[in-house]
Parts: sequence; structure tokens; C-alpha cells
Amino acid sequence: MSRLVARLDQTPKTLDILHLTHDGRGVARWPEGHPQAGKAVFVAGALPGETVSVQQTARSKQFDEARTLEVLVASPDRVEPRCPHFGTCGGCVLQHLAEDRQITYKQQVLLDNLQRIGHVAPSTVLPPLRGEAWGYRRKGRFSVRRVEKKDKTLVGFREQDPRFVADISECHVVVPQLGTKVAALGALVDGLDARRDIPQIEFIAGDAVTALVFRHLQPLSEADKAKLAAFAQAHGFAVFLQPGGLDSVHPLGEDVTLSFRLPQWDVELQFRPLDFIQVNARLNEEMIARALDLLDVQPGERVLDLFCGLGNFTLPLARASGDGAVVGVEGDAGLVARARGNAQRNGMGNVQFHVADLAQDLVGQPWLRAGFDKLLLDPARSGAIEVLKQLPLKGLKRIVYVSCHPGSLARDAGWLVNEAGWTLREAGVMDMFPHTAHVESIAVFDPPRKG
Repeated sequence: MSRLVARLDQTPKTLDILHLTHDGRGVARWPEGHPQAGKAVFVAGALPGETVSVQQTARSKQFDEARTLEVLVASPDRVEPRCPHFGTCGGCVLQHLAEDRQITYKQQVLLDNLQRIGHVAPSTVLPPLRGEAWGYRRKGRFSVRRVEKKDKTLVGFREQDPRFVADISECHVVVPQLGTKVAALGALVDGLDARRDIPQIEFIAGDAVTALVFRHLQPLSEADKAKLAAFAQAHGFAVFLQPGGLDSVHPLGEDVTLSFRLPQWDVELQFRPLDFIQVNARLNEEMIARALDLLDVQPGERVLDLFCGLGNFTLPLARASGDGAVVGVEGDAGLVARARGNAQRNGMGNVQFHVADLAQDLVGQPWLRAGFDKLLLDPARSGAIEVLKQLPLKGLKRIVYVSCHPGSLARDAGWLVNEAGWTLREAGVMDMFPHTAHVESIAVFDPPRKG
């Protein structure tokens, strides 16, 4: 798609916004009299029902893109964004939409995807799960870029134009212990000899410790290490260095234990700085509780947890299942090793973990032949169609599917319902990422009726 602005008509135009795209932009159509009359226009910063003045920013065969210059008629759902960087920083796209309307929009995205892609609809729409709307993000990645023209090193999320790093001083969705220190973090990097050789800083927060992982392309000087150590001590962070691949991550100074608790199940999970954990701690607990409630494990039942990671669902399942057995399967051997360690530390003898690439041929996997009563799965964005087609579904009594991408859930739901004969009983959304267009959801499937 061409983004050569010089070729675009920069004259402001007035558009009526019809609805929102999956990524949170307003959708309009060029009016009669325009050379491209009827063509779809995606407008950043606009909401359904609004009339806005726009400037075109990009053009393609299928649709055009524009940005809002002025809101001429505002939606009653429009609110004042809390963050001064909103509209430039790409970390959030929905701060201008009232919080209760954000979750309604995400629910509609889920239902639209299920209908359009999967040709299915749930018998019941679950009430949405919501947690803290601010200061919730405990895991993420800041990009770093030295900008010579500004004589400044920028640390932040990518701008809405992802070629650039947003110049931010704070972040209201990141956990406060870090979100209030973005400017200080930028000043730290700007004072390093290696400021041009640090492309990113990953962050992850446990209950007691927040870790920062500095990716660096050249070895750090002793002076730079001393500055990082002083910053960590002054602000209460644990600093890790990453000179190469994932296995190169190591602590600057003494190692620390990162962990979070799930009090409802008396479970503590330890993790490493680049491990996957759910970004919203409060919502994660609500999500686990809902998944276990929907799965409704009965005494003596065996449960299979696919894409289990550190055991985020597996260990609460094992705690709640009593004399039942739970098996977790994950493709990352490091995560499986830590899941096993978590089970041991929590004193759980009724859970096993296995390593398997769930997108590949699973013939011969011993855990697959063991037989299960119920299935929980929480795949990555690509979904779970490959493993679903290999599972012995006939003996299962229920499937609970946790999804971070409504499109792949819809595709997999379509196969389960239309090809395998299952029923999509319930589905709903969970606001894991408030103020973003990310849609986290959960769905419940019942087996085909006998006879």
C-alpha cells in the first residue's frame, strides 16, 4: 500500500463515522462527489455516530486511511483521554471511548467474527469480565531509539505509525512502579555509552519485584553497568541484560526470584524475565475462576490443559480437581520445566507436564493416548486448529477455549461446530487489555448428542 503523502489530497474532508474496525479506527465512506465515492475510509481517532473533519494519510485499492483533524459532532460515548500521549502513542487506541462502551465494542467484535468466519453463534453470551482499567499492564516491551535531531533517546511504545518510537514521559496503563518512571528510564538510557546499541527494554512485574531486560547489541562498558545498577537500586527494579538470544538473558548482579500468587487456589507461580504471563493480574484471576467454573470438573475426572505455559490454568485446575488428574502440554521446554517446578513447590502430585509442539503431528505422544474427560486450551494468536483435528474428541464431555484472537477462535469454533458436531454453548469477552483493541475471549463447547 502506498503511503506517499505527497500524492494524496491533503484538503480536509468531512465524513460521517459508521462503526469501528477491529483495530479501533472509525469506518466511513467517501461521500458523493468525491472521486472515490463509496470507498471505505479508516479514520484514526473517530467514533461511530460522529461527524469529523479528516485528512487522508494513506491510500490502497481496497480502502483509504485518514486521521481526525476535528470532531464536528461528537459521540455521547466520547470521553477525554487520560494520557497526554494518546493519539500519537500506539499503545492505546480506545482511550477516547467510554470504558463500558469499549467492552461492548469488543463483545461485538467477537460475535461478528464468530458469525463471519466460523458461521456460528453461541447459545448464550457470557457477561464480560472486567478488571482494573489503569495501571494493569505488568508485561510488555518498550522500544528504544536515539534521535539525533532531538538530541534525545526515546523509550516507549511504537507510535501509531510503527516506524517511530513515541516520545512519552509516562504511561497510565503500565503498572505504576514503572509507568511513572518512563521519563527517568529514557534519561538513564540517554546517559549510557551504549544508548545507540539498545533497541528494546522488556519489562515484567511479579508481586514483589519488577524486572527490566535491556537488549544490547554491543558489550556494555563497566560504567554503563554501574549506571544501570544504580538506577535499579534507586527505583527498586531488578535489571537483566540480553546480549544475544533468549538464552543469553542474565541478571546484572544477584539473581532474583520473580513470582505471582493466585490466592484463591493457594498457588504461587515462579517465572523468568522473558516468560509469558498474562498481562493483567486481576483479570487473570477472574479469567481462571471463570474457566474453572465453566469446565465444571467433577471428582475423579481427567483434564487436559493444552498450551499450558507455566501452569497458569493447570495448577489451579489441579488444586480444584481433588482426586482428579490434570495434564499440561506446552511446546516451550523451558516453560514446561518451570511448570514442573511450580507444581513441586506447591505440593501438587496430581499434575503432569509434557513438552510437545502442538502444531505438529502428535501421533505417538503417550499423553494423547491416556484419555481425558475435559479439555482446556489457551493457544497463541494462531489458534488451535492443528491440535483439535488430532485429538480424540469423542470421549470429551466439554471444551473450554480461552482465546487472544477472535479470528482464530472463530475459525476453530466453526470447525468444531460445523465439522465435528459440537455445540457452542457460551462465549464472551474478557477485558485483559483496557483502552486497546485487543480482544480476549472464552468459549464453551458441548459434545454432540448421542444418537
